[in-house]
Amino acid sequence: MKKRRRFWTVVEKLEDLIDQGVYPPGSRLPPERELAEMYDVSRPTIREAIIALEVRERVEVKTSSGVYVTQSTREEKQSKPISAFELTQARALVEGEAAALAAATIQPDELEALKQTLIDMKNPKLAEEADLHFHEIIAKATRNNAIEMSINNLWDIRRTDPEIIAAYQDVCSQSINDRLQEHTAIYEAIAKKDSSTARKAMHSHFNRLINALFAASEARALEEIKRKTDETRGLYSISHLTQ
Repeated sequence: MKKRRRFWTVVEKLEDLIDQGVYPPGSRLPPERELAEMYDVSRPTIREAIIALEVRERVEVKTSSGVYVTQSTREEKQSKPISAFELTQARALVEGEAAALAAATIQPDELEALKQTLIDMKNPKLAEEADLHFHEIIAKATRNNAIEMSINNLWDIRRTDPEIIAAYQDVCSQSINDRLQEHTAIYEAIAKKDSSTARKAMHSHFNRLINALFAASEARALEEIKRKTDETRGLYSISHLTQ
């Protein structure tokens, strides 16, 4: 299975250094050449990483001066909580259009890689990473860096927020066959270069997912109500007086 594009690794490492205070707010990052040597990547890869950091508002590029760390921190950027429902709705909106665009622009090698992820999804040990890679391939196939970054950012939230991780685990572990069928439908539409069907297939995938999240949330709420009712019944029951 292919790894994520290399510039994302650089982005994550630089963000970690910023959060650790190695590069505090207002400080200047090392020159492009030094960063390329530091992470053993090409200078174009460093440029892509800087663009991503700028989109995330972690750095500011000053012409003829350099790249400076902004005052915002990761905690400030994530101060507003995001629910699993909000994330899923956002993913449906963005990734539906990404699938439609990818159907017109995807290359043969990307289509082959997309097909391989379907094979990997059949293996429980590889399914989660295969799912991620499936969506990354489509994002890259759009040939639109803004769309690709948006999808990767949404996936970062999906994979790092504890509450969202728990919510998705509840439904994904119970719908392995559904997930495979839905991703297969998306793949087949993209392979046929059918943008409209690809969009609908992606929307259907997320519609099933968000409805499963609703059902799981409702089940947890009902269980909590039952627990509290049982506690109240035990506390105030007078059945012993009738014996």
